[in-house]
Amino acid sequence: MSDTGRQSMTEKAGAAMKPDSQKTATEQVGDTLKGAGDSIASTLQPQSEKSTTQKAGDMVSSNSNENSESMLDKAKNAIGMGDKK
Repeated sequence: MSDTGRQSMTEKAGAAMKPDSQKTATEQVGDTLKGAGDSIASTLQPQSEKSTTQKAGDMVSSNSNENSESMLDKAKNAIGMGDKK
């Protein structure tokens, strides 16, 4: 379960598992906007106020206020589903 105002873990996983090449332009824009909004919410929400589940979700999705590639992105890149070639 995600914290109030945050993107759910299920929604994040669903968006991440569908390759961009199979998404419509609308889906890609929506994913980008939702991801940006969630990243902003992650930055604004102090770590001390995040639930344990949200902290774990932020770590996996790299929304822990760091500019590093997420574990999910690393896995997608490793199997050829990511943006990096």
